[in-house]
Amino acid sequence: MLTRRAALGIQKTFKRNVGVFAPALQKATDPIQQLFIDKIREYKSKSAGGKLVDATPELEKERQTELEKVARQYGGGPGTDMTQFPQFKFPDQTIDPQV
Repeated sequence: MLTRRAALGIQKTFKRNVGVFAPALQKATDPIQQLFIDKIREYKSKSAGGKLVDATPELEKERQTELEKVARQYGGGPGTDMTQFPQFKFPDQTIDPQV
């Protein structure tokens, strides 16, 4: 009985997954859908590396200024790598045995 339930559960899960992903795996037949997919792929290829897409020099300068302002606000500065986890140092305290 348990194996029968498991088989039905697997069958139901498979139908759901195939039903959801089948349209994504097919080629778009509508020209507008195909144009939309092509534009998304083009946008993703342009934004590779985490850069802004079609950014002007003024926009890049403004972005860099804002990043520097946030870095200063949260303890960064020139030469500080804000992507690294901070190193904590807890020195041992000397304890006076007379107390």
